[in-house]
Amino acid sequence: MAAVEQRINEMVQQSRILEAYMNDIMTRQVTVSRLMEEARLASTTIQNITSESEIESLMPVGVGVYVKTTVPPIKKVVVNLGAGVALEKSREDALNYVESRIKEYEVAARQLDAQRQEIAMRMEQMQAQINQMIRAAQQQQPG
Repeated sequence: MAAVEQRINEMVQQSRILEAYMNDIMTRQVTVSRLMEEARLASTTIQNITSESEIESLMPVGVGVYVKTTVPPIKKVVVNLGAGVALEKSREDALNYVESRIKEYEVAARQLDAQRQEIAMRMEQMQAQINQMIRAAQQQQPG
């Protein structure tokens, strides 16, 4: 009987580890979703920026405060590549860069979803095993 209890406790611990991993994956899914939304907004903005005329826009200055500004005709934009590196790119090149990032985020989202489903299945299987072991142990007790 002690061996069964020990096995059940081990499985409960494994289940808790899987639950923590599931929470981590769900957090990463939220992050990827936000990044994808930000990239889609950037794509839409780049597509709508005109290179022929000025446009009026709002520039964020922080804590929800904006300043009205006029954006001159834009032929190039600055793209942050990471690690403190930024490059000036044409609108088309910047749009291609953003679209490639969106595709990367979509792949990451699919991978995370597959991992989440796999872990959920493993957690369900483990819970079913634990329940079965508990029922078997209860049936073996004299009473």
